[in-house]
Formats: sequence, structure tokens, C-alpha cells
Amino acid sequence: MQETISPPLRLVFTDLDGSLLDHHDYGWEPARPWLERLDAAGVPVIPVTSKTRAELLPLRQALGLEQTPFIAENGAIIGLPAAWQHARLDRDPANVDGLRVKALSVDSDFLMRRLAVIRERLGVAFRCLPDMTIEAIIEATGLDAARAGQAREREGSIPLLWDDSEAMLDAFRTLLANDDLVLTQGGRFWHVMGNIDKGRAVSWLVARLGALRGINPWSLGLGDGPNDVALLNACDAAVLIRGMHSHPVEIDHPRLYRTVETGPRGWAEGMEHWLGQELA
Repeated sequence: MQETISPPLRLVFTDLDGSLLDHHDYGWEPARPWLERLDAAGVPVIPVTSKTRAELLPLRQALGLEQTPFIAENGAIIGLPAAWQHARLDRDPANVDGLRVKALSVDSDFLMRRLAVIRERLGVAFRCLPDMTIEAIIEATGLDAARAGQAREREGSIPLLWDDSEAMLDAFRTLLANDDLVLTQGGRFWHVMGNIDKGRAVSWLVARLGALRGINPWSLGLGDGPNDVALLNACDAAVLIRGMHSHPVEIDHPRLYRTVETGPRGWAEGMEHWLGQELA
């Protein structure tokens, strides 16, 4: 009798804005066939994004990703569905089927207090997203009013628009580092958070699944921006999607594919490169 060999356990970690979602209209239609193929093959697609939990919950439903974990706020927040929860460490007996949220960073209230102190000490100009009006967020992001409101619901990071010089940005970064805080660049905003990034959150989830299943999964990462470099480097294979921004992305990954297309078309191109034959 021929022995049946189970397919390898695979995980797909993906940035959203500018990657799975279009930079301008946030659509994902070009990626839909690949999302369906991955779902049929039982390959979890895990969002890894600067978006908040409030933004992600309806997006997960629309994308059909309600049964997979998510990483929000550039690694500060991890959401675990029931299948990814440790019976002793995570499960709430009163809500065993609910989502468990873990914070890997300092909380947003602390960050806002420290940013106020640093702003006064340096005399620099920047705008924190939670302090911006809904109208200003809409203008900066293109989001509608409801999603702009969700973007203000920060738990472990603070996006900001920098309105000062490059020299003062370096001084700002130094003062943040003195508080063990980091500054990372996204597609539209700079992000201030604790000493965490997308890559560390990805590694945490890979280790969690390994502990639950007793197997080391193979991982693919997809992203387009500077804040995705840690995500891509944490995965076995990577896709750098051609960005619609002007920020340089410096990465040295032994198994990196750079796309020709942007956004969800680039996302599908990268999936075809790495898994097209395997999931034909």
C-alpha cells in the first residue's frame, strides 16, 4: 500500500495597503482568484498591516479571512482565532470561540504622552493621527468617514505626518530610541511604537503554530513598503511588490521575487511565482 504524504504546512503573511489592497481605491479584485485557491488548499492568509484592529475586523470578513490570525499596527497587536489559541494561555472559558487579542507593544496612551513630551522638548512639528480630524484623515488617506474613524482607534502604535526637517527627524528618532521606541516608515505615515515590528510578530505566530501542530511551517511574505522589510525577512520566501510610493525599500533576501505589477495585481503575480505550479 502506497504511503500518503501530507502536503507541507504553508503560511502566507501579507501586507494590505499597496499590496493585497490597491494603494488608491483599496480594492483587491485582481487577487480574488488566488485568495480562493489558497482557501481551497487550506493555506492560511494572514494580514500583517499598519491598520488597527477596528479596521481589520470588517476587512477580514470581506476578504474571507475570519478563521486566520491577523497582525495589526505594524506588529503591536496580534489577533488569534480559536484554532490558534493555546488552551491554557489564551482561551477565555466564557468565550471559547471568540477572538483573543495579544499586545506585543506598549499601549497607545503611553505613546501619545511620550510624543507630547518629545514635541515640546525638540520644538518639532508633526501631526498624530489620533489627534487629526476625520476630514484631515480622509484627505491624507482616501478612506471614507467610517474607516477614517476606525483608523483613529489605536492600541499599540501612533501614525504621524512629519511636518519638519530631515535633520529634526533624526533627532526625533534618537529621542524615541532613548525610550526604547522605534520609528518606521509606511506608505503614507511614519509609525511610532514599542520595540516591535512586523517581522517579530510574524516569527511569534510561526512559533505559535509550530508549538500547536508540532511542525515548522513554510512561510511566504508579501509587502511593498519599508515597514514590510522585517516581515519579508522573517519568511522563507518573499515578494516585494512594486510600490506606488517613492520610498526606497532596501532588502537582501536569498529568496526574493520583485514584481512588475503593483498592488493586488503584483500580489497575484508574486503568488503565481512561488505557488503557481504547486497549487495548480
